[in-house]
Amino acid sequence: MLDRQGELLQRLRTDASVRRGQWVALADVSPALRTALVLSEDKRFFEHSGVDWQAVSAAAWANLWNRKTRGASTITMQLAGLLDADLKPGTGGRSVVQKLGQTVSAQQLEGGWRKDQILEAYLNLVPFRGELVGIDALSRTLFGKAAHGLDAREAAVAVALVRAPNAKLVQLTQRACGVLQAVEAKADCTGLDMFTTAALQRKAFDTSEGIAPHLARQLAKGPTVVTTSLRAPLQRFAVQTLQQQLRELQGRHVEDGAIVVLDNATGEVLAWVGSSGTLSAAAEVDGVTALRQPGSTLKPFLYAEAIAERRITAASLLEDASTHIPTAGGLYIPQNYDHQFKGWVSARTALGASLNVPAVRTLVMVSPDAFHDQLVALGLPLKESGGYYGYSLALGSAEVSLLNLANAYRALANGGRASPTTFMPNPKPQFRPALDPRAAFIVGDILSDPLARARTFGSDSVLATRFWTAVKTGTSKDMRDNWAVGYSQAYTVGVWVGNASGAPMWDVSGTTGAAPIWAAVMHFLHARQPSRAPTAPPGVVQQAVAFGGTEAARSEWFVQGTQQNQFAMHSAATCVGSTCASGLKSLKNRPARITSPATGTIFALDPDIPPNRQRVELQADGAGLRWWIDGKAFAQGPSAQWLPWPGRHVVQIRNAQGAVLDSVRLEVRGAGLR
Repeated sequence: MLDRQGELLQRLRTDASVRRGQWVALADVSPALRTALVLSEDKRFFEHSGVDWQAVSAAAWANLWNRKTRGASTITMQLAGLLDADLKPGTGGRSVVQKLGQTVSAQQLEGGWRKDQILEAYLNLVPFRGELVGIDALSRTLFGKAAHGLDAREAAVAVALVRAPNAKLVQLTQRACGVLQAVEAKADCTGLDMFTTAALQRKAFDTSEGIAPHLARQLAKGPTVVTTSLRAPLQRFAVQTLQQQLRELQGRHVEDGAIVVLDNATGEVLAWVGSSGTLSAAAEVDGVTALRQPGSTLKPFLYAEAIAERRITAASLLEDASTHIPTAGGLYIPQNYDHQFKGWVSARTALGASLNVPAVRTLVMVSPDAFHDQLVALGLPLKESGGYYGYSLALGSAEVSLLNLANAYRALANGGRASPTTFMPNPKPQFRPALDPRAAFIVGDILSDPLARARTFGSDSVLATRFWTAVKTGTSKDMRDNWAVGYSQAYTVGVWVGNASGAPMWDVSGTTGAAPIWAAVMHFLHARQPSRAPTAPPGVVQQAVAFGGTEAARSEWFVQGTQQNQFAMHSAATCVGSTCASGLKSLKNRPARITSPATGTIFALDPDIPPNRQRVELQADGAGLRWWIDGKAFAQGPSAQWLPWPGRHVVQIRNAQGAVLDSVRLEVRGAGLR
């Protein structure tokens, strides 16, 4: 597997029956070997047209008198036998028919190929000792060097192996000496037996080695040589940086990691590091494609969806306080990373500082199903529905791969446009809209804002770069996965750190695990290349805003029609004209919905409590609501107390005209009175 400039990235053994190297041009084979081969195997190679009739006559005459002879098979005839499976000799050698076919094929080869092409093909296809096939595998395995560096003795041993690949050591040494003296009559064969013995015992050539094994395994079914979009210098730097960071984390129970680098414009994969290599107990696992929980790295897409739906703006105030959200499985009580709450914060601060509770509140506005659909549109193939994950989807409870997650961030970098990634250089990407471009720009501006993340990460964290970048970290439950994903003007870099086994790390956060690797790779990419902030797309406006004491005044970006100049949680907040409500979905205009209980909730009646004392509180948002249970009118207003009875029930809210506005399905178990 080669990089985009033709540099070798990985050599991977795909055939367990033979050991091959790279194809070697004849000009890259040592003159000593070429000379020895022709003199030993086919003296009149450059004179005949595929069949050496003089040698055939000599062999026939010798056979007539029962004399031993070398045989009349030329290099061209041997090559014909290597190329055509029908000419492969059986246990008793080739049949008469096969020999005739070999003769015809050799003459056809000579008619279409030059002598140097025939000799080159033969040297690359001829089997040597054991599993060795081709001169590159032989020279690297037995002599530890490339074919162009073989000297006279090494060439003699190689040619002797062509004639008798499985001969005993004594016979092999004798034949090697004969080859050596055929080239130079007075050649000294002293010590050739020891030299040959040492060579046959050497196994210096590792057929599978390089710096991109995981990607090579994905491409192994393709051609023998694959040119990829990767950059070898970047790949080497990424491997070294990952290993160095994991060594620095020794003692914190973390041994695995992965890195992927994408070109924003084309989707080309520029670096693919699947594991930490020798540092890992599971080096074969590809961390770029493995499914892991992404933690807070999904939050940018959630806020983008809420901004696109005009439910919030980047300046909207969200409450970061303890909350209990009813779900079908019980109460969901989200916590922040530091188990502290910040009170009322803007959406910019909530996303930049990666606060969990505001994210969950935002998902309640958007709904898990809508957020699920947005993630799928961005290329994250989630296995389950939004309802399956519930509100924990805001905190990354679904499983995604590093490659898909990085490509979703690449869509943010491209203004909400997504296209597939590719390993092949110079593609023609086919973009499709996946996210509102205005929301993508605003979220990218938040992720690039060091002040927005200061509440959690400080004002001078490792995430701050001297050039424009947008980045988000994430940590999954129990510190099992640690992420840093972000983009510059030209590149998207994704990093995962953790354990392939799924074991938790010890005190490894986003800024101590994956983020230093992300920053190092970004600085390598932009050592001589600038990165500038994107231009605001149409439909985005900037306006000065004040927050009534909760945050410092600043200039903020808005989707046009949602801007306002003051945000506060007291009556002193004022609006200019109608901008407070324009474009934002107020409570009055928001669709009515049942807020509690959640659909799918199962209630169990307690036999020790009188049935008429066991009530379920029904709550909903909206005005003029009528409650219906199992098709019968029950109560009016935003809330009601229901006396449950065993069975499955459908609870609805309807308007005055009887139209169903929302419904949930419940189940009550246990004994009770209807």
